[in-house]
Amino acid sequence: MSTYASLSHSKWDCKYHLVFVPKGRKRELYGKIRKFLGPVFRELAQQRGSTIVEGHMVADHVHMLIKIPPKYAVSEVVGYLKGKSAIAVARQFSGRKRNFNGEQFWARGYAVSTVGFEEEQVKAYIRHQEQVDKRRDKDDDDEDDGQF
Repeated sequence: MSTYASLSHSKWDCKYHLVFVPKGRKRELYGKIRKFLGPVFRELAQQRGSTIVEGHMVADHVHMLIKIPPKYAVSEVVGYLKGKSAIAVARQFSGRKRNFNGEQFWARGYAVSTVGFEEEQVKAYIRHQEQVDKRRDKDDDDEDDGQF
């Protein structure tokens, strides 16, 4: 059984399996961007009191198992992760330092499901998903494992 975290008046264990894609599902999550985004996601999640338990990026989508405290809505945390990471990518890779109004690296929307006692199965699925994608896309030359 998992350990419970505490807020001032509650004990909680809220985990979610989250999937989102780049705009147009373009194969942009490779190389330098892929290595850059892992620590960015972890830092942004921490700023919202959340923890990324497991995460992998493949060429055209992101899978993560994230622990979000009940004081935050899942949509708020996902919006924060996607918005701030898009700004960080624009700053790092497109040379823009300001005026990020309208930066759209990520597509609208996301898929989310709650994770209960099957946490180990979800972690294994996230790890296995990358292997399935690698088999499907033999042309991907990147040796990076995509883990963050």
